Amino acid sequence: MPANAAVPANAAVPTNVLAVAVENTRTLIGLVFDGTVKRHWWVGTDPRRTADEWGVLLQGLLAGEPPASGIAVCSAEPHVLHELRDVVARYYPGVPSVVVEPGVKTGLPVLVDNPREVGTDRIANALAAMTLYGAPCLVVDVGTAITIDVVNPAGAFVGGVIAPGIETATDALWQSAAQLRRVELVRPRSVVAKNTVEALQSGAIHGFAAMVDGLIQRIRTEQSVEDQPVVLTGALAPLLTAELTTPVHDEPLLTLRGLHQAFVRNHAQ
Repeated sequence: MPANAAVPANAAVPTNVLAVAVENTRTLIGLVFDGTVKRHWWVGTDPRRTADEWGVLLQGLLAGEPPASGIAVCSAEPHVLHELRDVVARYYPGVPSVVVEPGVKTGLPVLVDNPREVGTDRIANALAAMTLYGAPCLVVDVGTAITIDVVNPAGAFVGGVIAPGIETATDALWQSAAQLRRVELVRPRSVVAKNTVEALQSGAIHGFAAMVDGLIQRIRTEQSVEDQPVVLTGALAPLLTAELTTPVHDEPLLTLRGLHQAFVRNHAQ
C-alpha cells in the first residue's frame, strides 16, 4: 500500500485533494491544490475493476505527486463506488474524505421530487458553477448523456434536462441502421453534407449543438430568467464549444472543482 500520512483531526482544510468523478463510460481523476486543478486524467470506467486495481491505478497516476491530504469522490456507478470506498479505507487510512451522496452537506438545496435520483456529478457541477459564477446559472455537461441543470436565483438546484449523449446516440444509430457506419466525431465541412460520413458528422455536431441551444432558450423562457451564466463541461464538450450560439463559460474540469468544494464544506475547521 502507498505511504500516505494521515492528517490530524484538528488540522486546517487540506490544500491538496484527490478528486475522483466516476461517470458511466469515463472517470475523471484530478489533484486539486488550493481550489485549482493542477493535474487531471481521464480513464475508462470499468465496473469490473477491483479495489486493488483502482489502488494500483491511482498509485501509478500519483507517482511523484505530493501525497493527497484529502479525498473527494462521486460516482454514477454503484459497484465502482463500493470499490472506491474500499480503496479509501485501505490505501488512504486516516486521510479525510467525503463521498458526495444524499445526506452529505454541500450547501446546495436540491428541490426536486426525489433528490436521491439526481446524479451526484450533477450536484458537484452545480455547486462548482454557482461558486464560480453565482446564482442563477445553467450547467451543460456533455458526456454519456447530455444534461442541462438549473440553479435558481436563490442558489438551489431545481432540476434539469437529460438527453442522449453524442456518442450514445450515434452508436445506437450505427447499430440500428444497416447502411450507416460508425464515424469519427469531428466537424464536417458544411452543415449540408455531400456524403454519408459527413452527413452523420453534421447530425452529431451541428444537431446536438442546436439541441443544446434550443433547450437553453426554452429553459430560460420557462424559468423567466434571461442571460444567466451557462457553464459548459464534460469529456465531449469540446465537440460542441465552437458550434453553440449561446455564450458559455468553458470549464472542462468543473466536476473536480465541485468535489473540492464539497470536501471543504465537510471538513472546514
